Amino acid sequence: MTQRPRLTPDQLRSRWWFDNPDHPGTTALCIERYLNYGVTLDELTSGKPIIGIAQSGSDLTPCNRHHIELVKRVKDGIRAAGGVPFEFPLHPIHENVRRPTAALDRNLAYLGLVEVLHGYPLDGVVLTTGCDKTTPACLMAAATVNIPAIVLSGGPMLNGWRGNERVGSGTIIWELRKRLAAGDIDYAEFLARASDSAPSVGHCNTMGTASTMNSMAEALGMSLPGSAMIPGPYKERAMVAYDTGERAVEMVWQDLRPLDILTREAFENAVVVCSALGGSSNAPIHVNAIARHAGVALDNDDWQRLGHRIPLLANVMPAGAYLGEEFHRAGGVPAVQHELLERGLLHGDVTGVDGRRLADSIAGRETLDEEVIRRFDNPLVEHAGFLNLKGNLFESALMKTSVISPDFRRRFLENPEDPEAFEGRVVVFDGSEDYHARIDDPELGIDASTILIMRGAGPVGHPGGAEVVNMQPPEALIRQGIESLPCLGDGRQSGTSGSPSILNASPEAATGGPLALVQTGDRLRVDLGRCEVRLLVDDDEITQRRQRLDAQGGYPYPAHQTPWQEIQRTLIEPLDRGMTLRGADAYRDVARQSPPRDNH
Repeated sequence: MTQRPRLTPDQLRSRWWFDNPDHPGTTALCIERYLNYGVTLDELTSGKPIIGIAQSGSDLTPCNRHHIELVKRVKDGIRAAGGVPFEFPLHPIHENVRRPTAALDRNLAYLGLVEVLHGYPLDGVVLTTGCDKTTPACLMAAATVNIPAIVLSGGPMLNGWRGNERVGSGTIIWELRKRLAAGDIDYAEFLARASDSAPSVGHCNTMGTASTMNSMAEALGMSLPGSAMIPGPYKERAMVAYDTGERAVEMVWQDLRPLDILTREAFENAVVVCSALGGSSNAPIHVNAIARHAGVALDNDDWQRLGHRIPLLANVMPAGAYLGEEFHRAGGVPAVQHELLERGLLHGDVTGVDGRRLADSIAGRETLDEEVIRRFDNPLVEHAGFLNLKGNLFESALMKTSVISPDFRRRFLENPEDPEAFEGRVVVFDGSEDYHARIDDPELGIDASTILIMRGAGPVGHPGGAEVVNMQPPEALIRQGIESLPCLGDGRQSGTSGSPSILNASPEAATGGPLALVQTGDRLRVDLGRCEVRLLVDDDEITQRRQRLDAQGGYPYPAHQTPWQEIQRTLIEPLDRGMTLRGADAYRDVARQSPPRDNH
């Protein structure tokens, strides 16, 4: 990275608003109202950097709510370093509660943050993240505006426990659904045991999408080394908040910008680290989106090429046995990076927000618990990354291989005459409502070899891309001990799920993808060795189905419920392209390339 000369106070971006003698009227209008709650004229005009704090905590976002307290320490750090903090709200995103899906909000939060960072007198920004989609929204905006930016995650919850058994957030829900269906527990126990998984403030304590994406922010170099997985209640979380505030001010003087950090090499590092973590199946969507806004070409072929053969080192649920507290104590993301760097699998010369080379930042940070963070030569799984599957049903769909269970492998992938492949009859569901209404219908003929297909669940069809592809078998099969079936769909699944589903199929049914042509009773072949999925229906029949579908006006999906749903559906890119807004990636470094015009 080319090191720029240190800024001088007269070069601060905020001076355009707060100390511009060429436009005294505009300057006066910008300043006067900030004084009415106690900010002093000296703070605004004496050449101190103005540091924004994008506040993602609110009563609507419990995973991020403790940022309401953490930003007090961020402000202390900013002031100690000679800056002036300005806190402002980020559009709320809460994965579990937002309907029809929180994925609708990622791009909306991105747009709002771009406008704030571009249009207000901010020299740098601290981005508070937690629940999974706050992280990509913030990083996408940082790449677009390109003022100095640093991520502060809220950290995972403390471990959940039931007796002496670890209870992982999210992951336990998928297990309890099966136990409820099997009749092992009742509804009251379901809720009681689910509540055990959320014992404190913080986001998911498993390696779900929240922990994965905050680890990705660290792996990309956008947060302080070792900060991503400090549990939310730990005193170190408040300490790193202070350090983050201090560092934000210094980054302004150094003129260290997101696009200096978010390089091709940084994204390649993130892919490799994600595989070693057993990271969420949502990570490729979000990381690809951040890369697009940073001007870096990254696609799902890269995820397979760079990450599939990386071993699983983090023994953390859902792919492993432990939770966030143990992972942090064992060394966190830096310990995983240390193992990978020693094997030449990371670019050690990339620079992060700390201003140092990665190799220097993680020097000596080896694993402190070889059961929780494995050595490279003793992994949990040899090949832990993603496969990018293709065929006559889609151009791209991902399978997370680190969560292929021994039972699933035995039943579907160990036929000596056809290794790493299986065929089956499909049963098709159009949206999650259809699945819940019909999954237990014996007329569907679902057996231990059936492949379940979920469609109408993508960015346009649902809308937003719903986490519904990890479908459980009918209750009758669960009672027989068959707890998983192959699942495929054009939606997503929770990063806390341990299902080896085939996900994020693009293009989706709602935009004319061939998934719209599949019928219950068709046969499907999945060949992981060839990275191929094929519908075993002849071409003439496929052509006739396409003609009938087109005559009916295409694949039907629900009407828009809000203006934003219509706007996003009109502009949304498919999941394999990061589900970004079409054309938005053309805007880059806008703070300098297109500074805001005067408003008076």
